[in-house]
Amino acid sequence: MDDSSRHVVYIVDDDVAIRDSLGLLLGLRGYRCATFASGEDFLSALRADWSGCLLADLRLPGLDGLALQQELKRRGSRLPVVIVTGHGDVAAARAAFHAEAVDFIEKPFDDENVVRAIERAFARESARVGTQDAQAQRDRALGKLTGREREIALMLAEGLHNRAVAERLGISPRTVEVHKARVMEKLGASSIADLIRLTATRSP
Repeated sequence: MDDSSRHVVYIVDDDVAIRDSLGLLLGLRGYRCATFASGEDFLSALRADWSGCLLADLRLPGLDGLALQQELKRRGSRLPVVIVTGHGDVAAARAAFHAEAVDFIEKPFDDENVVRAIERAFARESARVGTQDAQAQRDRALGKLTGREREIALMLAEGLHNRAVAERLGISPRTVEVHKARVMEKLGASSIADLIRLTATRSP
């Protein structure tokens, strides 16, 4: 499993027997699980730093699975969602996938189908978390730069040569070279390509 130490399967189902059976199944497979009896309970507990996936029943009292999925999107959560239902519904499946659900699984479900869906969800989540971690690392590296060093780094990343940077800033090429050396050292960059990667605009 990818990042199993960080990811959790959040199970939302009003049927305690289903919650228990899913928790047992996934626990035996080595997954960490947290169970909730309703969408409202899940949202009340939800934290921005949670990672893993949501395994939600389609038909829940109050906030149903699709509404829960939409509410997560409204809140800006990127937690992958797997919808489980005891009632096959093409329109509901279409709506779930349109909202980027990982899978739509009908009860009685096959254990392997559930595990495969969670693995796909975890793969998606690992990619997202990896991107966030890389951005945080870039932010920390850029935070080490002085204002002038950051200014020069961005100009160099635009493709400007030392002399052009010097002319734009009204300083000597030698001064630019000194700043450039400090920038490369602080960022751990060995080439302009590294500099471009580290100063790239944050992904949405």
